Amino acid sequence: MKKVSVGMLLFPGFQLLDIAGPRDAFAEVKILSEGECQYEIMTVGSTRSSISSSSGMTVVPDRTIFDPCPNFDTVIVPGGLGIFEVMNDVALSAWLKAQSRSCRRLAAICNGVFALGAAGLLDGKTVSTHWMDAAHLSKSFPRAHVQSDQIYIKDKQLYTTAGVTAGIDLSLVMVEEDFGRPLALGVAKFLIVYLRRSGGQSQFSPLLNMQAERDTDVETVQRYILESLQLPHTLNSIASRVHMSARNLSRVFARECGVSPMAFLNDARIDAARRILEKTDQSMKEIAAHCGFETPEAMRRAFRRRLQLTPPEYRRRFHSGELWQSDKAALDSGGDD
Repeated sequence: MKKVSVGMLLFPGFQLLDIAGPRDAFAEVKILSEGECQYEIMTVGSTRSSISSSSGMTVVPDRTIFDPCPNFDTVIVPGGLGIFEVMNDVALSAWLKAQSRSCRRLAAICNGVFALGAAGLLDGKTVSTHWMDAAHLSKSFPRAHVQSDQIYIKDKQLYTTAGVTAGIDLSLVMVEEDFGRPLALGVAKFLIVYLRRSGGQSQFSPLLNMQAERDTDVETVQRYILESLQLPHTLNSIASRVHMSARNLSRVFARECGVSPMAFLNDARIDAARRILEKTDQSMKEIAAHCGFETPEAMRRAFRRRLQLTPPEYRRRFHSGELWQSDKAALDSGGDD
């Protein structure tokens, strides 16, 4: 029998699903392998008492960080509303540092990565987190390389993920590493999830999360772009609105927003198209024209590059009502209508 020991950290205000999802996935391994493979899971509390999750459910941990613990193969830190309250917990940071020196894998789900950062474990590492916390993570730990669109990232010993349900994605990665793809695929089928989820966090999050300072040339450019997406913009035409050279605008815009003006324009057009796809039954041709794409095919290519989804696929996932018949026809024809 092959066994893998897992320590799951608990702290006040942790996200219950970040623990329950992986735990259920790991438990299924023993059932599907008929006892040949299994995970031995222990919960470890950051306090000596029972711990309430962010949903209000109380959990009594098996051990605490103040008790002797086995040498875990894998340590998982969940996210949750309480993570920012425990970031300055010296005892917790010391425990995480000690675990990082002895375990094979150290993982953080959602914003649980902030606890690893507080323990000094993110320097030089490429990490992910929930898209809503990505900017905060970058500012808090500037020596970490934050990739905000990734569902999960593995950087040597360190594993980090996007929000909430991404913990299940992470657990399937671990099952495949530990016991092979067939068993991981069996767990995924039982849980009715994909073994590898298509697309990144961008399919769920707004792309334009940068906002220039008010009353600046960059803010003027952003407002102009958002109000005139349908126009055939070029870098030169945009720069002329604020009487700047294309080169100078690119430099100033990238410094303030982190992206080029044309990348901002592309994301703005995709976001506008997403809103229409979510709320209307307009055809792909109508949406493309309204949002400034030259053709439906150009819109499809932009979606595929940025979201790893086509516009019809996006509508299928996120339409607020029933799947429109015109959308279904578009899917069947490849999405060019």
